[in-house]
Amino acid sequence: MMMTMEMWELGIYMDRTRLFVLLIINIPLLIILSNRIGFEATFTWGQALRDASVAYGLGILSSGAILLAIGVIKFGQSAHEAVGMIAIQAVPASIGASLGRSQFGGQSNDGSDDEDGRDPSDDEETSYWSELFLMSVGALFLSLNVAPTEEIILLSYKMTPWHSLIIIVASLVVMHSFVYALSFKGSHNLAEGTPLWHAFLRFTLPGYVIAGLISAFCLWTFHRMDNLGLTQALMAIIILSLPGAIGAAAARLIL
Repeated sequence: MMMTMEMWELGIYMDRTRLFVLLIINIPLLIILSNRIGFEATFTWGQALRDASVAYGLGILSSGAILLAIGVIKFGQSAHEAVGMIAIQAVPASIGASLGRSQFGGQSNDGSDDEDGRDPSDDEETSYWSELFLMSVGALFLSLNVAPTEEIILLSYKMTPWHSLIIIVASLVVMHSFVYALSFKGSHNLAEGTPLWHAFLRFTLPGYVIAGLISAFCLWTFHRMDNLGLTQALMAIIILSLPGAIGAAAARLIL
């Protein structure tokens, strides 16, 4: 995303109200995420706030340093442009910073390495609402990478209703298979006697709805639906919901 031209341009012309909304929404998201899986085990919301602040700070600093290093931000450039480009990149960068311990492993409280980055004390079962939240984080994290691109709009004009139906079905199949059918680390096993449709209705379908809502929010934030008719807007949401659904499903495995 640091090397994506659409992101640079968005940082320059993006409506500052929408950018502000995105930045504000990212704060409670990081706090809850830090409380769930942050840099270290947290026991109070104050500690989670501290970890979230560190993650946001790292996102801002790393975004500014990388954009400066690759020549996107230049000395003497207007503050409006530079701040906008750093701010928009800092959101996914801060989420990535929060997920670093989960993705690359951490150290447990007794000093031993835990291969999935969690403390042994965190092995308790995740609540239903926590899983929905984690799916929303995964959907947002992946959607942010795709939503700014022009290809989403181009595809929305190329697609027919049959294409959209196929994508919806494919998204649901991939999302459900990711968690329950494939033998990935962290895969969920249904309790004996649980009907197959139970997990689909309880997790997969709500997860896809969450991915769709996150996709709509990302497209609105990045001005990708401003000049679209209703049909094209729905097509764009359906297209973006495919990677969003994959991100939501992956989040249940890796977070």
